[in-house]
Amino acid sequence: MREKIIFVAAAVCLALSPVFVFARGAAEGSSPGASQSAPSQEAPKTPVTVKGTIRLSTTTSTQDSGLLDYLLPKFTAATGWNVDVISVGTGAALQMGRDGEADVLLVHAKAQEEEFVSQGHGLKRFDVMYNDFIVVGPPAPIAHNDDVQGTFKAIANQNLPFVSRGDKSGTHTMELSLWKAAGIEPDKLSKYTSAGQGMGATLQMANEMQAYTLADRATWLKQKNSSLVIVCEKGTELLNFYGVIAVNPAKNSRINAQGAQDFVSWILSPAAQALIGQYGVEEFGGPLFTPNAGANR
Repeated sequence: MREKIIFVAAAVCLALSPVFVFARGAAEGSSPGASQSAPSQEAPKTPVTVKGTIRLSTTTSTQDSGLLDYLLPKFTAATGWNVDVISVGTGAALQMGRDGEADVLLVHAKAQEEEFVSQGHGLKRFDVMYNDFIVVGPPAPIAHNDDVQGTFKAIANQNLPFVSRGDKSGTHTMELSLWKAAGIEPDKLSKYTSAGQGMGATLQMANEMQAYTLADRATWLKQKNSSLVIVCEKGTELLNFYGVIAVNPAKNSRINAQGAQDFVSWILSPAAQALIGQYGVEEFGGPLFTPNAGANR
């Protein structure tokens, strides 16, 4: 399901005066495609009117975790661009880019992202942040561990219920790669269920069925209100990297190339990276995402 949320960050005046936002320096004209270093952002200087809207196609985990609610008003205040968010699985987000239905992508399936760029659909991929995947489920019979292949084998061997996202998202892609590494064909398991839903809905279904599922840690922490527990975590195979890609403006005349470029520049900036590193600290005692733009240097 596509869910659109429009964020309009503007200063509210008591009188019926024009709406203004404050720019944090020269987001326009920066070119991360020319350099992999994250551009710097200056302090607010000149008030500017809202420029227009960009279409951000992104994975459900950035929405369900609350990260976009936290970041996007600050982006609008810094650049003057409103954001129309299309929250779908990574596979669907990339397809929107191929179809020219989005200006910029924030997704988490690196191999697919690099293929998207190599095929000319996007200008360049940049690392933005990472968190990790976890396996959650009933506290028994699988004890807490850090061996994800062992966990998946135990689910298969004991014929335990498992709910898959089943939506070609980055999480679904990771899940399928983990089954493959464990030498298991999940479709042959009698208690394997494909939800075809986003992360939040999949976690709800797993809780109702008392089943296991693969989740990103940020969404799990933000929506943790079930009887499920983390049964597998912190394996090296479970790191979850997010990238940002401006869609190739040659797709069609509706691509907002400048707005997309400004979003890429802003989210890679030290100011935005610091915001990402702060998100979740107060509520959970640690960040839900680790900023990673430094990997682009």
